[in-house]
This record gives sequence, structure tokens and C-alpha cells, in this order.
Amino acid sequence: MTNQKRVYIILGTRPEAIKLAPVIQVFQRSPDFESQVILTGQHREMVEQVMQLFNLKADGNLEIMQPQQSLSDITCRSLRGLENLFNQSKPDLVIVQGDTTTAFAATLAAFYQKIPVGHVEAGLRTDNLFNPYPEEANRRLISQLTQLHFAPTPLAVENLQRSGVLGEIHLTGNTVIDALLNVAATEPACNITGLNWASYRTLLATVHRRENWGEPLQGIAQGFLQILDKFPDTALLLPLHRNPTVREPLQGLLGEHPRIFLTEPLDYAELVGAIGRSHFLLTDSGGLQEEAPSLGKPVLVLRETTERPEAVAAGTAKLVGTQSENIVAAAAELLSNPVAYETMANAINPFGDGKAAERILEIVKNYFQRS
Repeated sequence: MTNQKRVYIILGTRPEAIKLAPVIQVFQRSPDFESQVILTGQHREMVEQVMQLFNLKADGNLEIMQPQQSLSDITCRSLRGLENLFNQSKPDLVIVQGDTTTAFAATLAAFYQKIPVGHVEAGLRTDNLFNPYPEEANRRLISQLTQLHFAPTPLAVENLQRSGVLGEIHLTGNTVIDALLNVAATEPACNITGLNWASYRTLLATVHRRENWGEPLQGIAQGFLQILDKFPDTALLLPLHRNPTVREPLQGLLGEHPRIFLTEPLDYAELVGAIGRSHFLLTDSGGLQEEAPSLGKPVLVLRETTERPEAVAAGTAKLVGTQSENIVAAAAELLSNPVAYETMANAINPFGDGKAAERILEIVKNYFQRS
């Protein structure tokens, strides 16, 4: 490249911060780019924890966060804030990650300014527009406006090809594996008050998705209680999401059990430490379906659909839904059948080798050399 290109990397939530941290690092090290990190503020404290862990600093923050904000609030405030930013200093490329409302708003804002977009973790699909909601719609809309699709798996490449998108499609692996292996190498601690990891087979659980609010959350909680009743040598670690719609029902249903440890959200290093020490995971998180298999931990997915069917196909994850009897049956198999457990624990993770960010940097370099 004959001159330094300006790249804005936009993020708003903790998962975006984790998955973009390796991308930010490689762009900041490259002499070919002037990179800026812009936060929307969709999440606040949780993003700051990740930024500190990876020794990153934001160059701007829209600070959109407000109590009880709706999806429309997030979209409109992000869109307006980014429009003002792009008018002040127009970048040559905007990079977004995944399927958040921040990523969608940033993509739309860039499109309105005719700025090309690079989409990290492109091509995930459930083919159900309302599950997960609003993520499935967000990622499909982003794909239609993206110039550089960074697909994590061959299936994601196929999804994009089948969608007839106009941008370039590149297979990169998933940057979350880059981040995970970086942190896991430090052997992070995870000290939970009252929990002796050596005394129990500890199950790590997370629940937060909108489609699981209400009745599905009740089924999940009942499943957790039944697992602990059936297996007295087990404990459950459940970091609570900050959203009261999720937090308060779980506290009410699970808070009194002596082997359930409800905590505040773990920072990313603690989370990696917890994954490594846990027996297996029960989660509706997308990222954990990718991360846990890299540390040899089976994942039971508390959802009716997943945009990561590669994990199910590879045998690292199993889709169990939200009905308590299905959750208990799947957990019981892993807790009582060593062969079933080892089969999942030793399956090969299909999400990459930890070099996705480096591939993305080279793809962007080549893009500008051709343009």
C-alpha cells in the first residue's frame, strides 16, 4: 500500500470486545494502518474489563447506554453517533463483529457514508428470523452491506454463497479462538467464594438470550435443580447477566440451593479459568459453543436452534432446548457415562487454530492493494 489506511473497529458488547481484541492488536501493530477503536457503550463495565485484560484503549465512546433501552434506542443512538463521527473523520474501512445491534447500526452508518465494511464472524445462520432474536436478522442485514466477509468455518462460507451476497468471502477461522488461547496460556484463576473446585464436578452455566426469557427460563432453572438433586457430587456455577429480566427469576428459583453459586458476571480471564476447571457447560451463549471445545469441555446448548451447527456436527456440543426433562437427560448422560463424556470432550473443535486475526489483516491489506 502506498499510504496508511484508516480503519475504525466498532464494538459495543463484551462478546464483540473479546472477539475483536485479537483483530485490534494485529491492526495496531501493522505500519500499514491507522486503526481506531470506537465503543458505542451498549455494554459498559463488561467491555471495560475486556479492554483492560487485552491492554486496549478506546479512541472514542458514544456512551449510548440508558436504563431500559430498547433495540430501537440502541440502533438510533448508535446510528446518529457514528454518522457524526464518520463526518468528522471518514475511515477507509469499518470493521464490525457478529450479530449485535451495535454491529448492525455501525454497518448501516458506514453504508450511508459509502464506507466499505469488513464483517468478522460472517455467515452464521439458523434460518429462523426470530430465533435468535434479533441476532439472526442483524447478521443477515449486515451481510447484504458488507464488502469483506470473514467467515469462521466452511459452512459459514456456504451460507454466504447461498445468500447471494455481493462482497468478497474469505475463510479465516474464528477470532474467539485467538483470544481464548491467548488468555488460557496465562492459566487464569477463578476463585468463587464457597466453591471448592476439587470437591465437586462443577457445571458452568450461563443464560441470557431474549428468546429464553419467561417460560423457557423456568424450564432451564428446573432442569438445573433436578440435575443437582440427581447427582449429589455436582455443583453449579452460574454468573448472572446484569439484565433484571434474567437475573431476578434465576435468583428467586436458584438462590437458596447450597450447591448453586450465583455470582456477578465473571471477567473474561475468570471465565476462561472457570471453563478450564468445569466438568461441562450448559449455556445459551454462542461464543461458549466455540470456546469450551478448545479446552476439551462438552457443551449442552440451552436453545431450540443454533447458528453454530458445526459444533453439533463435530460432536463438541449438543442442542438440548429449554425443557427441563431434556436438559436433565443430556446432563445425566455426561455425568454417568464416561464414554459419552470422553467422546464429546475429545472431539475436534471446528472453529479454528488461533490465527484468524492474522488472516484478516492480510485480507484487508490485499483488498487495499487491489483498490
